[in-house]
Amino acid sequence: MNSVTHDTLISAAQLAEALRSAHPPLVLDCSFELTNLGAGQQAYDAGHIPGALYLHLEHALSAEKTGRNGRHPLPTREAFARTMAALGVSNDTQVVAYDNAGGMYAARLWWMLRWTGHRAVAVLDGGIAAWKTAGHAVSAEALPARPHGNFALREPLVTTLSYEEVRANIEGGHKLVLDARAPDRFRGENETMDPVGGHIPGARNRLFKDNLAADGRFKPSRQLRAEFDAITGGRPATELVNQCGSGVTACHNLLAMEVAGLKGAALYPGSWSEWSAQPGAPIATGPAA
Repeated sequence: MNSVTHDTLISAAQLAEALRSAHPPLVLDCSFELTNLGAGQQAYDAGHIPGALYLHLEHALSAEKTGRNGRHPLPTREAFARTMAALGVSNDTQVVAYDNAGGMYAARLWWMLRWTGHRAVAVLDGGIAAWKTAGHAVSAEALPARPHGNFALREPLVTTLSYEEVRANIEGGHKLVLDARAPDRFRGENETMDPVGGHIPGARNRLFKDNLAADGRFKPSRQLRAEFDAITGGRPATELVNQCGSGVTACHNLLAMEVAGLKGAALYPGSWSEWSAQPGAPIATGPAA
C-alpha cells in the first residue's frame, strides 16, 4: 500500500484501491464457524476476495489443546512466525484480514501479528459482506502457493497476562478485566461452550458485538471510546485486561479499543475456557458487581 500503513481498520474502498496498486497487500480470509469447523473453508471456496488465502482458526491461529490451556490456546510466537512466512508474509508486508463474522476471527489474526511485532495489519471493516455490498467481485479460484516471506519475530506490540497473573490481580485489583462474552454466559447462564459457567471475580462485561453498528461495521471511534469509558470508569487502557471464552473475541474488543484511542490493554489468552479448567479457580456468577 505504498507509504500508507493500515494498522487497525481498512474500508472496502481502501482495500480495492490498494489491491490495484504496485504493492498490493496480502489478504487473508479468516472466516469460521465455531459449530461447523469446515464452514469457513467452504465459504472461502465458494467465493473470496480475489488473491486472498485462507487461514483456519484451529490450525493456523491456535495450538494443541491439553484440557487445561483453553479451547484456542496460542501457538508459540516462533511457530506462528513460521506460519506467516510460509504464507508469503515478509517484514514489510501489509496484511489485511477479513471474515464472515463481523471481524470476530479476523481480529484474532490482527492481534497475533501485533504479538509478533508486525504493525502493518488491518481488519476489513464489515468483512466479506461489506466487500460484496460495495460491488466488488469475489473469486472461487484456487491460488498457487506464494514464495516464502522473510517474516521474523520482532518485539511484541501487545501485552499478555497469564492465569496466575490474572488470579493474583483479583485481590490487588490493579487491573480491570473486561469479558467479551454474551451477558448470559457472563452471568453463568446458558453455558454451552465450557463445562463451568460464570466469570472471573471483579470482571465487567463488554459483549464484542456491541463494537459494531447495525451495518456490521465498527462504530465511530468517539462512540467506542464513550462506551468503553462508561464500563471501565475511564480507566486507562494499560489498566485493562481483555478476555472472552477462548481468547478470540477478546481481540475484537482490543481492536475496538485501539480504534477508540485506548492503546495498551492486555489480553488474557487462555480466557474463561482456561480459567474454568483450573482446580480452585475462583468463579463469580450473576451480573457484575
